[in-house]
Amino acid sequence: MRQIGEKLLIASHNAGKVREIGALLAPFGVQVVSAADLGLDEPDETEESFAGNARIKAHAAARASGLPALSDDSGIEVDALGGAPGIRTADWAETPDGRDFPMAMTKVWTLLEDAAAPEPRSARFRCTLCLAWPDGQDALFEGKVEGRIVWPMRGARGFGFDPIFLPDGETETFGEMDPARKHELSHRADAFRKLVAAVFGG
Repeated sequence: MRQIGEKLLIASHNAGKVREIGALLAPFGVQVVSAADLGLDEPDETEESFAGNARIKAHAAARASGLPALSDDSGIEVDALGGAPGIRTADWAETPDGRDFPMAMTKVWTLLEDAAAPEPRSARFRCTLCLAWPDGQDALFEGKVEGRIVWPMRGARGFGFDPIFLPDGETETFGEMDPARKHELSHRADAFRKLVAAVFGG
């Protein structure tokens, strides 16, 4: 596996996601800069898979910046909703005034109630990381964490759908959990362990 050097571009405008990725990379002495920091446009995500959309974002950022770029396409899949919102996770939160995740979480719960979905309402977070270089090469790393949907929303930590996701074997949602504990358990951490093993040999 090729090395990524001292600086890595995170192909995201999501501050929470950039913060998490920066914390995961900190032990390796990699300086992280985000697409937002460089004023890069967000490309249209036109694929129908996490891997496809991760590739779009990583390659666009690597080409525009001349730096190795890491993208993350992730989302929550709720079994009783046929795997929705899945790759549309962020779309469910879109409003004319920006993303409203409490609204999106309420939508998930309302649909589950309307469907009389049995407990436990199983779900998982999925993450696909794409590491791309300016010359067009890339590598993919996939992770997931299993759990269930709970209500009401719990906790003000994390971001996105974290307050309604209770990981298997845990008593706190991702919204309540200490960030260090979440970094051990999360779908992003699972994918990162695979990236670290491939890139840093650890």
